[in-house]
Amino acid sequence: MNRVHSSTSAEETIAIGRKLAEQIKGGAFIALHGDLGAGKTTLIKGLAAGLCGQAERGVNSPTFTYLHIYPGIVPLFHFDLYRIKDEEQFLQLGFLDYFEAGGVCCVEWAERIPTLLPEKRINITICHTADGRDITVDGL
Repeated sequence: MNRVHSSTSAEETIAIGRKLAEQIKGGAFIALHGDLGAGKTTLIKGLAAGLCGQAERGVNSPTFTYLHIYPGIVPLFHFDLYRIKDEEQFLQLGFLDYFEAGGVCCVEWAERIPTLLPEKRINITICHTADGRDITVDGL
């Protein structure tokens, strides 16, 4: 069932992420979709705050490192696959093990690894609108 949230600011997007964190348990997989600058990392700031108590200012896109780990009772594994060429490169980096590590996996640019995505996952799509952003959540 799709649920659409509207956001007109970074603060609202973070708040939506915090609210989603209340509904997510360890082992969850979140595939994030949206254009560059859509707000995927901003949403993850709220998820990390809600799941791990991570301060929003400490959450950044792992574009050049591919992965940031935020420890907590339920750790959050934040992937940014923008610079990943293909699934083979992802596998060579050894990242698949994190999908089974019991934490919450948040994968930006998940469409880069389509056959590696678990069937059971939450898909979040963020789209620009005239008033801000629409955040569509499917699979929660």
